[in-house]
Amino acid sequence: MKIWLAVLLCLLFGVQAAHAETEKRLSFDELYSGGGALGLRFSDKVLSFEGGRIVIRGFMAPPLKADSDFFVLTREPVALCPFCQSDSDWPDNILVVYLSEKERFVQNNTVIEVEGDLEVGSWTDEKTGFVSQLRLRNATFHTL
Repeated sequence: MKIWLAVLLCLLFGVQAAHAETEKRLSFDELYSGGGALGLRFSDKVLSFEGGRIVIRGFMAPPLKADSDFFVLTREPVALCPFCQSDSDWPDNILVVYLSEKERFVQNNTVIEVEGDLEVGSWTDEKTGFVSQLRLRNATFHTL
């Protein structure tokens, strides 16, 4: 009887752990809940994940320079940097990724999975002057 209870508890906690793992995933379709006269609105899911570690898949936009420690993650492959906008023109299909350490960039048509700490809200990078609405900090990525 004790063995069955232990097995049942392990299965229950395993399902909860797997569920928690999927809860921290975002897709580009889940970033915003719509727009209006005041612009894009962050989704409830994004706001609930703010400050936490999340995982998202996409494509690496071509970096502005080879030795950069950040890049732009996009929904679809792009040939040019979509990051060179003001936050009022901010596209709803990109996310800025600040790497925990410099890594080799990949081709812009390679699917990657990125994990990092989610920051929400308008922010201007002092080094580059770029403005972003959503960012991942301390991020890592791998190709799929």
